[in-house]
Amino acid sequence: MVKTPMFSSICSILTHFPDYGLCLEGKDLVPPFIDQRWRGRARQRLEALQQLAAAQPSLQITQVAYEDPEVSGRNRYKYFARPLVPCNKLLPLNVAYVMAKTEPYTCSATGDSKVFGPKLRTLGTQTDYRDGETQTDPFSPDYVVPSGSVPELLTLATLTWGRGLPAGLAEVEMIEHAREKRAWEATLPAMDNASQIAKRRKMMDEMERKEWAFREKEIEKLQEVRLEVLKKLLRRREENQDKLDAKRLDDHWQNYQKAKEEKMKKIQHDCALMLRKLIAKRKNVMGKLERRDIIKEYTDFASQTYAPLTRIGYFPDNHSERYVVENFYLNTFAGLCELEASLPDSATQVKIKAPKPKCTITETGFIKRSARLELELAQVHQALLEKKNKVKEPKKPLRFLEKVEKPVPRPPTPILEKPAIEEEETELSVICLQKLLRGRAIQNMMFQEKERQLDLIRELRTTHALQEDGQLLLKAEEQMTLALQQQRDLQMHKLSSMENHLAREEGRALANMFDFLSKELLRLQEERKIHAFVMLAERQRRMREAEESGRRQVEEKRRREEDEIFKQVVKVHQSTIDSYLEDIILSSMENTAQEQAREEIQRMAVEINDIAYEMESRRTRLQSEEIVAELVYCFLIPEAAKMSAREKVRQAQRKHIYAAHQIIHGGTERVLADLSLPGETSASKTKGHPPALDGMAAGPSEADSTCSAPVAEVAELPCEGSPGERAGNHADGSDKEPTAS
Repeated sequence: MVKTPMFSSICSILTHFPDYGLCLEGKDLVPPFIDQRWRGRARQRLEALQQLAAAQPSLQITQVAYEDPEVSGRNRYKYFARPLVPCNKLLPLNVAYVMAKTEPYTCSATGDSKVFGPKLRTLGTQTDYRDGETQTDPFSPDYVVPSGSVPELLTLATLTWGRGLPAGLAEVEMIEHAREKRAWEATLPAMDNASQIAKRRKMMDEMERKEWAFREKEIEKLQEVRLEVLKKLLRRREENQDKLDAKRLDDHWQNYQKAKEEKMKKIQHDCALMLRKLIAKRKNVMGKLERRDIIKEYTDFASQTYAPLTRIGYFPDNHSERYVVENFYLNTFAGLCELEASLPDSATQVKIKAPKPKCTITETGFIKRSARLELELAQVHQALLEKKNKVKEPKKPLRFLEKVEKPVPRPPTPILEKPAIEEEETELSVICLQKLLRGRAIQNMMFQEKERQLDLIRELRTTHALQEDGQLLLKAEEQMTLALQQQRDLQMHKLSSMENHLAREEGRALANMFDFLSKELLRLQEERKIHAFVMLAERQRRMREAEESGRRQVEEKRRREEDEIFKQVVKVHQSTIDSYLEDIILSSMENTAQEQAREEIQRMAVEINDIAYEMESRRTRLQSEEIVAELVYCFLIPEAAKMSAREKVRQAQRKHIYAAHQIIHGGTERVLADLSLPGETSASKTKGHPPALDGMAAGPSEADSTCSAPVAEVAELPCEGSPGERAGNHADGSDKEPTAS
């Protein structure tokens, strides 16, 4: 059962003009080129003989030879056609089409049937994943460093995958800087004498200044990068805030628009309602009562009988189940079985004859046009087969090499199987049963429509009666109806006069009562309005008092803040003046003390020089020898012993110092690599000066304090320009200076 559209009334919602109809859809599995008519007794006798031959092999029956349809040959165009179906087919949404599932028809062709195209085909696929998404840390094999060699590659051991590798511009600059530093360390002079030590110290001081300048540049670059990131974040935050504000404005606008549309709809609905009321009142201005004209309502298809309004309370779709065909024989399986059992055998066992070969020659010997076309097609097909099965000639030697394009493989031709005879009989019986059911359903629909319109049919029959007796009866009924109408009119007139007197008295009483109530209502409204004005004035007075008190508190608070600011400014000025005067006094005291110390030193140097000259003039040769001996035994010999001891200690501790140097170098390079990483530097967000600046400010003071502190003799060896090395060199130089002098 399928819904089919009725295009003449497809947009109608009326009950007597439905937009669709119900019908039984035929699922005919038999191909259209097979004749489904009953083929007579000859076919039955042939089938009986075939069944008997299957039971008795001795019985010989001539086999029926069917003509080859040649589906894959010259008759291919008969079995393959593309229907011209329009793409813009307009149908209602409640139409459901049922697609019949047909079995494929196969037929064994006597000719050569070749399937074109390869049986297997390889296709390439592409995944949604890349090799880069599965990349892990590269493998780093173990290594052994020969003794006495320090490969340059080991200086990059701190760089790992994702933390410096693959190397970028910053890593390349760091490697070049480390190479330059190692080359500079190789050019440092040896610590043999005082002049080499002074030269070494001077070179190290210059290198230290360069390092500080390089570090300052790196810090400036880092600060610029942070500033750019901060600007981008601020810009992004402003954009997000603008988008949020725009979205809020749009939401407010949409809400106001919705409220406006709802208000307009309500106004239009009220307007339509009032207009309908006015039209209804205007139709019956005099207030007369009119009887219902049934004939006029049934003759007018726009009346409430055929097209009732939904606002009155009638919904046409609520009673759609009335049009559903309900029958025991159609809705239940037992009813279908009973209906099938009641059918005769001729309806269930239909005989179909095989199609006879067409007669292509007329009685006069003239060949038909279709036969001539088939003959030409057969000749063309035979020529194609001969060309395809032609024996290949032996290959000749190639004179010119040419590229032969391979033809595109043709799709395989579908082959249908021949249905069995029993299945054909079953299908024919089912088709006949469907026809009977369809006819019975149409008959039931006709009876239902007749029962539904029975009142209208009777009314039409009474209106168009032509018999004389019927006309006399109608006249008598008409006279009786007129008499009853006159009596009813007299009674209605009496009742209407009585109702008019009663209505006049009721109207007078209601008018007096409504007048009193309206005056009382106006008085109450005026009284409430005056009370509301008094409340609003009182509320406004309180609000003004609250605003004035708040303004006064804000002014007092501002005055106290200004006084405190003035006090703090005066205090800052006083402390600045005190510090300034203190700095002046301290600087003047330092200058005076320095001048007095210089004068005292010069005076003592002159006195000592005079005493020395006087002693030199009075000294004998023996006293000179004693002085020289004391200098040798007290200064020269102990200093030589001390130098030999230092050399022994240095030789004993050289391997430990070398290991310490490697540890210090590795830690320094690791710290430099960590500082050069952009991820870690951007993560440290601090207020004011960054930690690098504090370390930079504290560096020289620590170096100075370290240089002034005494260090052991182990620190005299070179140590990558570290502050400890410089302190050790300074201490060693201070010890050696008296001896050298």
